[in-house]
Amino acid sequence: MKIEEIDISHPDKPIFPDSEINKLDLVRYYEKIADKMLPYLKDRPLTLQRFPDGIDSDGFYQKNSADYFPDFIESISIETKEGRNTQVICNDKKTLIYLANQGVITFHIWLSKKEDLHTPDKVIFDLDPPKDAFEKVKEATQKIGDFLQKEGKNPHVMTTGKSGFHVWYDIRRTKDFDERREEAKSLAKNMKEKHPEILTTATRKDNRDNKVFIDYLRNAYGQTSVCPYSLRPIPSAGVATPLDWEELSKIEKPDQYSFSNIFRRLGQKA
Repeated sequence: MKIEEIDISHPDKPIFPDSEINKLDLVRYYEKIADKMLPYLKDRPLTLQRFPDGIDSDGFYQKNSADYFPDFIESISIETKEGRNTQVICNDKKTLIYLANQGVITFHIWLSKKEDLHTPDKVIFDLDPPKDAFEKVKEATQKIGDFLQKEGKNPHVMTTGKSGFHVWYDIRRTKDFDERREEAKSLAKNMKEKHPEILTTATRKDNRDNKVFIDYLRNAYGQTSVCPYSLRPIPSAGVATPLDWEELSKIEKPDQYSFSNIFRRLGQKA
């Protein structure tokens, strides 16, 4: 079977066994979601989270573009501490389908684009909830959104599809990662001081006192965040889903939107 000229290997292989989602279902998901997802992927180096034998087997993260990837797969040479690395860029549906056929379940994107890798175009906060505290992380997310709105940042929010929420805002590419991380750190500190009963910037889990951790540390060169509309490697096949702020109060769990209902949601919002 071919999709977008890509031969789909082992189409019946179980990928999400509990949800009865096989390889062909995975590929068709990314084929169908491509128009929504590609604008978020465009021109950004990727870290690929692969589970070739399904999520019940060990997966792995892949930062390099494999030697066997075909010529149509765009890549970029990245400066690293160890030297250089070549990473994948996904700007078209054919590439997205090829990577899904390789068992990529989750796509993690850089906060900068290929034309200037050292200068981010977004600042992101990953809100990490205490165990079994989804209502708390939801409340914290709303407070952070309100805070950033008052700071004039025009924040966006999405479910991660797995545990909590991401809040981010777009920026002009005028400062490097070190400068932006200091900006994010200062904002996170001010958020914590404004809402000390629910927010913390303590990196050690045993110092968080059951509060929501504002993770600003991914605002750094080479760090990534999960791409909107990526599937997550959990039994429910949760989807990282952008929300309107007024929808936040209605979200009941981090994987509320998943393989099974994401297209119904998008149809209702169209």
